[in-house]
Amino acid sequence: MNKQNTKNRPGTFTRLLKMLFRFNPTLLPIIIVLILVSAVIGALPSIFQQNVVAVLEQAWANGWDWAVTRPQVLHFVLILAGLYLCGLVITTVNNQLQAIHTQKVLDQFRTEIFAHMESLPIRYFDTHQRGDIMSHYTNDVDAMRQMVSQSFPQLLVSLITVLTILCIMMYYSIWLGLEIVGGAVLTVFITRTIGGKSAHYFMAQQKFVGQTEGVIEEMINGQKVIKVFNHEQEAQAEFDAANNALYEAAFQANRYSNTLMPILNNVNYLVYVLVAVAGGLFLELGVPNLSLSGLPFSISVIVPFLGMCRQFSGAIQQISPQINSVVMGLAGARRVFALLDEEPERDEGYVDLVNAEEVDGELRESSVKTGLWAWKHFHKESNTTTYVPLKGDVRFYDVDFAYNPDKVILHNITLYGKPGQKIAFVGSTGAGKTTITNLINRFYDIADGKIRYDGININKIRKPSLRRSLGMVLQDTVLFTGTVMDNIRYGRLDATDEECIAAAKLSGADSFITRLPQGYQTVLAGDGSNLSQGQCQLLAIARAAVADPPVMILDEATSSIDTRTEQIVSAGMDALMQGRTVFVIAHRLSTVKNANVILVLEHGRIIERGTHEELIAAKGQYYQLYTGAFELE
Repeated sequence: MNKQNTKNRPGTFTRLLKMLFRFNPTLLPIIIVLILVSAVIGALPSIFQQNVVAVLEQAWANGWDWAVTRPQVLHFVLILAGLYLCGLVITTVNNQLQAIHTQKVLDQFRTEIFAHMESLPIRYFDTHQRGDIMSHYTNDVDAMRQMVSQSFPQLLVSLITVLTILCIMMYYSIWLGLEIVGGAVLTVFITRTIGGKSAHYFMAQQKFVGQTEGVIEEMINGQKVIKVFNHEQEAQAEFDAANNALYEAAFQANRYSNTLMPILNNVNYLVYVLVAVAGGLFLELGVPNLSLSGLPFSISVIVPFLGMCRQFSGAIQQISPQINSVVMGLAGARRVFALLDEEPERDEGYVDLVNAEEVDGELRESSVKTGLWAWKHFHKESNTTTYVPLKGDVRFYDVDFAYNPDKVILHNITLYGKPGQKIAFVGSTGAGKTTITNLINRFYDIADGKIRYDGININKIRKPSLRRSLGMVLQDTVLFTGTVMDNIRYGRLDATDEECIAAAKLSGADSFITRLPQGYQTVLAGDGSNLSQGQCQLLAIARAAVADPPVMILDEATSSIDTRTEQIVSAGMDALMQGRTVFVIAHRLSTVKNANVILVLEHGRIIERGTHEELIAAKGQYYQLYTGAFELE
């Protein structure tokens, strides 16, 4: 992540507010206005309560003539009822609008998170737990939902209520109002002291939730391994460590949060008692009232004032629990923004892969699918465009690479993969075989040297175009929920059913697919859990075959297939490899005997190269690996 860009970004709250307006610029202002109106209406009854008490006080002083008093009381009661009815309508409408706004915001938020996640480089997913990433969509977004739909509106209502009632109290009595202000200052101090500690632990809780989900997701995926190696106790200990960290953060957060409310309640009761006592003393001693209304101290001032004191205290109390929710929401937003701030995969390439046609012996771009592909290379210096036919010629020149700058993985790798050749990588685990294929895909960029594809520097080729020209079959097969046909067509979305079936026959997958209950329309679920591992691998090979790329990368593609199935696949693989550049990673050396060149890697260096016969004759590392394999058999 670019630290300079991070430093210049606004705070989490400001950024969230801007996104709320950006996602729904028309509805949010309406909601805010309705909240303000609702809060003000909620505070106005105090004024009419004072008027009613004043009328009753005057009636009592004049001998209680109910016939004269009743119309005045009824007038204020009707106004009060109208205000409550108006408040009910506004609140109902506002709640509906808030629900619409909140769900719309969350929908767009999740969409933006997912879209950005798809733009991230492979490095991000290699360095972050999947459970923690998934937590952004669940816990973090839900914390934001709670904040946006409930806490923010309630905080705004409480703040407007506090300010409105404070103004009304100062209008009737500044002396009593100052007592309320003193209680409010004490409340704010206590809230900042205790609530600050609570907020710290609530933010930690949000972080540990993601970490715990990451551990759970990892343990679920590895259940078979855990049971095979009797690792249940160690797995339990690892989960307990993550769960205890979450428990400690949640315990401390709720401990301070639950302590805060009783303290604030007692402070509010104390302020209420002090206001009642002070009002009684002022009335008894005849202290002149200091107010904007000019009214003297009387029952009509003190009684409504006590009601306003309770309403003021209630609004203050409503602020405290919402702060915790806001803190959790901001913690979730901070984690989401951290994901959104991750630098997307950089692509400075400008060479595109296009459909081409040959006219008068020269290639040019075609608007229709021709089956002929070419690299469209625009040259800035001469302001001309050339078209280079896609052949699949891949060459490494003195390539160095490091996942981390302080630890170089590949050293001075030089190799040539010409169209129609099969290049095999063999060597011990961690020698750098898979890393080389990751560089061809540009999942990672090299530190030094050059990689050329059909004579073009691979860094000049746009990544989507580059990857469209490559087919890849991984050791760990990934299938998606859908039919068998859908999973094969994943290699090329515009492939017809006939092309998918032809690819399945080429890979040897057709024989078992036709025996499935619904054949090619059989629905796969749970990453192909209703198929054997070998069958899943055959589907992955068929998926690569339907893409029909000039370059194929097979990373232990037959490692999960038994010997008999391997013989079936080999014939299809040989047909698939015709005319293509094929890079093969294999521990089963019998699968690479017919390779045009075999590269033996050790500690990130090519230590031997040649054909099977040449390497056997040299009796070096490959010879030891090959003969050792047969000895094991």
